[in-house]
Amino acid sequence: MFVKRFAILLSLIFTALVFCAPAYSFFENKFEKEVKIEKQAVKLTREVQHGGYDVVSTAELKQWQDEGRNMLIIDTMPFEDSYKKAHVPGAVQFLFPIPDMNEWDNNETAGKTQEEFEALLGSDKDRLIVIYCGFVACTRSHNGAIWAKKLGFNNIFRYPGGVFAWKGAGYPVGKME
Repeated sequence: MFVKRFAILLSLIFTALVFCAPAYSFFENKFEKEVKIEKQAVKLTREVQHGGYDVVSTAELKQWQDEGRNMLIIDTMPFEDSYKKAHVPGAVQFLFPIPDMNEWDNNETAGKTQEEFEALLGSDKDRLIVIYCGFVACTRSHNGAIWAKKLGFNNIFRYPGGVFAWKGAGYPVGKME
């Protein structure tokens, strides 16, 4: 009796999975996944082109750290919800919003001014500056990089993978808790 019920249950689950498969992303085929990846890649490329900055990969950033490169790393995520819990070691926090910030808005930067951001960046306009947020689709780092460029800094890199890619690569994170 148990075997019969188990077989019926399995067949019901299989049938549900087959008929509901299109509703679940884990059933996407490789072509559907490629369309999503392409969309994200094109969006990132257009942001970089518009911003006039460069990008750095997780492995490259880790190598730069291991080489002891003199650089400023800025985490643009909220302090309490993200930075405090996990950030790239050595990074300092400066909040930027997700939507494009074409004009400086202290309300979007946790009350911090454009002058405070410029002071954080320092006086050397050729300083290596890496700006990141949580993950590729997050645009906080785009806003930070654009503002660094607007302020005349020349050596700006966006780290698109952010802290998620850093953790995904198995690298240690900084924490404040």
